Amino acid sequence: MRRIIIVGATSGLGNELAKIFISLGWKTGIAGRRSSVLEEMKSAAPDQVEYQVMDITRPEAPEQLLDLIQRLGGMDIYFHSAGTGKRNPQLIPEIETNTTQLNAMGFVNMITCAFNYMKEHGGGHIAVITSVAGTRGMGLNPSYSSTKKFQITYLDALAQLARNLKIPVRITDIRPGFVKTPMLSHADYPLLMDPGYVALKIFNALMKKRRRVIIDYRFGIITFFWKLIPQAIWERIDIGHR
Repeated sequence: MRRIIIVGATSGLGNELAKIFISLGWKTGIAGRRSSVLEEMKSAAPDQVEYQVMDITRPEAPEQLLDLIQRLGGMDIYFHSAGTGKRNPQLIPEIETNTTQLNAMGFVNMITCAFNYMKEHGGGHIAVITSVAGTRGMGLNPSYSSTKKFQITYLDALAQLARNLKIPVRITDIRPGFVKTPMLSHADYPLLMDPGYVALKIFNALMKKRRRVIIDYRFGIITFFWKLIPQAIWERIDIGHR
């Protein structure tokens, strides 16, 4: 039986993906901050699911991940869905620092642990939900877009490292567009996608072991043209902050 651990499984895409893997009979380790959701998922499939209440920014989080892996009996896929982001053109310091702490420091906390475990146990597959927001710096959400760019670059570095070390660790960088999840409930976004639809796209990308995927094709087109915009023009685009 194959095994996946999903960190950030209590809401959004992580929760949707956990339901898919559980329904297909995978041994599934789930982690997040909301114990009530984790307990409910465990009770629905007690023989398949192990869980861990976890704050990925805490120094004890890597040890908690290793404990979850042991209780699950191993780990074939590590899936990272934990993250946060808010519009913050006012640059409220608390929002910027909290976002950076979770999306950068917490991310590194968990990804390094997962990578080192796989290095010592014959390989595996690491997949992370980054974002199309990591394509360019965005004035509406400076810390979110920049930490997502950090994640994208970090995954590129790990992919190179795995090849240099000649270890079979696959990396998948998943860049969704705007998804109708609690994280985007505070503002209106165009082209909002259903979480179930996006989760199926993610599942297919994992099964095909894609190196990177933009979800969906519309955001692939949008980000292609974003990259073509000269920086001097990009800085003058009205971000609708008023």
